[in-house]
Amino acid sequence: MQSEPEIVVDAANELGEGVVWSPAHREVQWTDIFGRHFWAYRPEDGQRQSWPLPDRLACFAPLGGRSLLAGFAGGLEVFDLESGARRQIAPIEPDRPTTRLNDGKLDREGRLVFGTMDEDATGPEPIGQIWSYEAGSEPRALVSGVRISNSIAFSPDGRRMYFADTPERRIRCYDYDVGSGELSSEWTFALVKGPGFPDGSTVDADGCLWNAEWGGGRVVRYTPAGRVDRVLALPCSRVTCCAFGGADLDRLFVTSARTGLDAAALASEPYAGALFAFDVGVRGILDTPFSFSASVRG
Repeated sequence: MQSEPEIVVDAANELGEGVVWSPAHREVQWTDIFGRHFWAYRPEDGQRQSWPLPDRLACFAPLGGRSLLAGFAGGLEVFDLESGARRQIAPIEPDRPTTRLNDGKLDREGRLVFGTMDEDATGPEPIGQIWSYEAGSEPRALVSGVRISNSIAFSPDGRRMYFADTPERRIRCYDYDVGSGELSSEWTFALVKGPGFPDGSTVDADGCLWNAEWGGGRVVRYTPAGRVDRVLALPCSRVTCCAFGGADLDRLFVTSARTGLDAAALASEPYAGALFAFDVGVRGILDTPFSFSASVRG
């Protein structure tokens, strides 16, 4: 196992986020939300590429070719990276001008579950929501009263959903109905202590949750019972999201950010905004792809 992080792509992302593994492309994919670029890295040969974006891309699901189910700041679209073609699916919270999309993940049936956050200059208010979108349906709200949505992830059997309203420093857990995509029975899974706040998460094949800590400079692995099992330190404070990737899904890729860091902080964190990787000795789980061609209920 590799306890020290490898700097895979020194991308200098303003706000690297939303990292996923695309088996169809054999690459790690992520978004620089504030930098308005989409990034891809292929481990087998080290090839890397980035594409400019027309808007802030908060979360996404790979589709065929270079198309994405794109969670832009204001709503869902189908977006083609190469042609720039855009097809709107649905605006999200158009009546709330200070909210935008944020973290999102595919559930075990291929729905995109995502949240919003409030960007009001006076500080986030609890006006965001968690949403669910599946092919052939309109997006629907699952939870209200959210300030900054993060840490959405699903247990291997899909019957648990994790979530964090970041300022709470608390990771929640819900019972999740795989068939209907409905939530019930919320409880506190873990309290995040120290300087960090819960950001993006992923789940490994053992059912453990790996959570990136914004401001904490680390990724923490929690057992299914919510106990801290391992801590991975990174050479930057603003750690944002993580995902398993590689041919065997046995490397943990971690995104980071440099937004808001002053010159002194950037001098002490020269790799802030990079994509990192660890060999952690466990494997991840492949996402169920999103498809417009069939209902997720099959």
